[in-house]
Amino acid sequence: MNAQQVLENLQRRFPNEPEYHQAVEEVLSTIEEEYNKHPEFEKANLIERLCIPDRVYQFRVNWMDDKGNIRTNMGYRIQHNNAIGPYKGGLRFHSSVNLSILKFLAFEQTFKNSLTTLPMGGAKGGSDFSPRGKSSAEVMRFCQAFMLELWRHIGPDRDVPAGDIGVGGREIGYLYGTYKKLTHEFSGILTGKGLEYGGSLIRPEATGYGNIYFLMEMLKTKGTDLKGKTCLVSGSGNVAQYTIEKVIELGGKVVTCSDSDGYIYDPDGIDRAKLDYIMELKNLYRGRIREYAEQYGCKYVEGARPWGEKGDIALPSATQNEINEADAKQLIANGVMAVSEGANMPSTPEAIQVFQQAKILYAPGKAANAGGVSVSGLEMTQNSIRLSWTMAEVDEKLKSIMKSIHEACVKYGTESDGYVNYVRGANVAGFMKVAKAMMAQGTI
Repeated sequence: MNAQQVLENLQRRFPNEPEYHQAVEEVLSTIEEEYNKHPEFEKANLIERLCIPDRVYQFRVNWMDDKGNIRTNMGYRIQHNNAIGPYKGGLRFHSSVNLSILKFLAFEQTFKNSLTTLPMGGAKGGSDFSPRGKSSAEVMRFCQAFMLELWRHIGPDRDVPAGDIGVGGREIGYLYGTYKKLTHEFSGILTGKGLEYGGSLIRPEATGYGNIYFLMEMLKTKGTDLKGKTCLVSGSGNVAQYTIEKVIELGGKVVTCSDSDGYIYDPDGIDRAKLDYIMELKNLYRGRIREYAEQYGCKYVEGARPWGEKGDIALPSATQNEINEADAKQLIANGVMAVSEGANMPSTPEAIQVFQQAKILYAPGKAANAGGVSVSGLEMTQNSIRLSWTMAEVDEKLKSIMKSIHEACVKYGTESDGYVNYVRGANVAGFMKVAKAMMAQGTI
């Protein structure tokens, strides 16, 4: 395989999709050596088949706002690869959504799902509709219109969507109700459902908790843990909230939190009461993080990210490319010993290079944030067997999965000097499972 040639062919076929190209380049650059040990892969043109999605659905979504006006958005579903199981991946409702972002997310999801040890393929979808500033009635009407198109392309054994940015429990409920009405069946078609209708305990917490469980495995390799460590967290949504919760539980101290408007810095640390305030502010009132600074009298920096503050551990939990090269250098200068990604691809390639050159612990999102889709997979299992597991049972399974992912990363990512390249480890481990499944199933 010539990684550069493969990338150039993709750029020619799919121009103006930088996030997608970035995700592919990052994976190809790390698996090339392993790939070339298998000449049968090249003969089967495996890498090109793996980079290009199985199919891409695009559709228009018309919905009515509260004033009676008809509004139009775009809807998408990228079914990337189902070699090891049904397509699985979230739906994102955000104004930034486009084909490039969803193709990168579906590509990443394929390897992430492979790492979980569960039988799930990779997919992603969503819309450029943003729930921010919309009434619940408007969100409901949009979800119903969106599912009116999507339902024919998904199913419990075909493609099982979940939530992502802008798609929480409220949106999943509206989407599920519409699917049920259209199909006349009650099935495990969406994950992240409410507990009353097939959801799993720990699912809302899973991405944040899983990231910290992975971080703890990394810290063990250095003979330490979270106690007394100062953590920088970005974001203030689901992932950030439960990341903070688990850090507090394990004795760490979180001093930052952010949203798209700016970040807060609380030198006293975000304790349980302050976290409850954030959860109420964001989940119930859908407010802005600057209100936290007003409430607790701490620093708020508008239009910035928290990576200039001092801390021991960085936990990016907002969105893609939120840590650039300059941010990474500042984090290293400030003494950060570990970066574990709760978001998808939050670090640019240049930032990743800085982390790895500094030999700090760095966990890419496809490994560190796989807890969310892992518990989605466990939710699918519970739906299939018509049983519900306890919180302790699900949490124990999540810990076991994150430990297994860490072991796979160490197996494939340990370099000659003993440094664990978690990027390479995650990519190679995820790739080999999908590749072998594809080879076994022929060239169709």
